[in-house]
Amino acid sequence: MNPENSPVEITNVSESPKKSKLKMLVREIFIFAIIAFGIVLPFRLYIAEPYIVEGASMDPTFKTGDYLIVDKLSYELGKPERNSVVVFKFPEDPRKSFIKRVIGLPGETVVVKSGSTTIINSENPKGFAIDQLYVKNTCTGTEHNCISSYQKTLAGDEYFVMGDNRAESFDSRSWGPLSKKYILGKPVLRLYPLNKIEVVPGTYKK
Repeated sequence: MNPENSPVEITNVSESPKKSKLKMLVREIFIFAIIAFGIVLPFRLYIAEPYIVEGASMDPTFKTGDYLIVDKLSYELGKPERNSVVVFKFPEDPRKSFIKRVIGLPGETVVVKSGSTTIINSENPKGFAIDQLYVKNTCTGTEHNCISSYQKTLAGDEYFVMGDNRAESFDSRSWGPLSKKYILGKPVLRLYPLNKIEVVPGTYKK
């Protein structure tokens, strides 16, 4: 074979095999980051997001350090039910998030008196007392900052929320009804502590 007619192969001596592999690795990481960002960000914004409980307002149902996954889609499609647990933006400072239990529904009148809670609505014009088995610390009025008497009629998009630890909860008794627009979602999973892993934690059980 004539050497002059043979195919010529050249190698870029400035780009070593190690540099080529590094470029490929960086490219793969970049592509992975874009894909992950495109999936994780919408997931956290619209579907579910992790939260860590701080404070004693929901004792003993939830305690400081509980790691929760909050479903943010359900209440976009539906409405909270009585006794369900909700996570929401604090109306007076939306940078803060609270966790409480729904007690009063839109259009109802909530009457709190001496540790008991009564609901007045169209189906029950004389009112009915809420079964509060999840409440361990009631509010009698002797506790610090505890509001034992309160009455409020809710508007068409308002909910009345209270903490399970009534004696130490900063809730609708203090700052009024919660508009639905501030509700973020509901806890669907407790991942920590490990001995309390639970699906839909805080569900009211009669």
